Amino acid sequence: MNQSPPLVPTERTSLKRLPQRGAYDDKTIYSILDEAFICHVGLIFHNEPVVIPMTYGRVENVLYIHGSAASRLLRELANGIPVCVTVTLLDGLVLARSAFHHSMNYRSVVVFGTACAVKDETIKLKALQAISDHVMQGRWSEVRKPNECELRQTLVLELPLVEASAKVRSGPPIDEEKDYCLPVWAGELPISLVSGEPVADPRLLLGIKVPGYIEAVRAQSAAARVP
Repeated sequence: MNQSPPLVPTERTSLKRLPQRGAYDDKTIYSILDEAFICHVGLIFHNEPVVIPMTYGRVENVLYIHGSAASRLLRELANGIPVCVTVTLLDGLVLARSAFHHSMNYRSVVVFGTACAVKDETIKLKALQAISDHVMQGRWSEVRKPNECELRQTLVLELPLVEASAKVRSGPPIDEEKDYCLPVWAGELPISLVSGEPVADPRLLLGIKVPGYIEAVRAQSAAARVP
């Protein structure tokens, strides 16, 4: 097991505005990464900024992303160019009495570093399992695993979680003191991601029921909707 090094704020990760919302401990950072589904990967490609939404997985202090081995962008990342990865969870809209002080409640993570390709097949499979389990826990153990041809067509990159920070906002709006007497509704509108009814593939074999891990996600989602 890899021992996660302590995350120390750097010039790039230190929050300049509203620093009280910043967090640099791995517990906060990992919890946000583990809850979200999509990260945005930013890089400079042919002297132009590019940001790509991607799925990902985390194993201890390493973030894994993957895609086609034919992808020029991923191959560029594998060469060790600087990369910035962001993840955001929206928890609610914050409606203030003034237009200026409207905001959102959120939890976000920013990661800086350089990625490298995973060459070892065993580690590559574990990384792909981590990505699969991140999206749907338990799915990997049920489906057909990638064959050699599929593995060759898949490029997996690892990004150490060494230079990272979180930023969190929660609570009600913060208005100017003089605006609290305005006859305008103010407060928070919570927002959450919930799952719907599973839709079976039209070519699904007869007699196959919805897996228990999907039912578990639905039950958790239903519980989250109960006030």
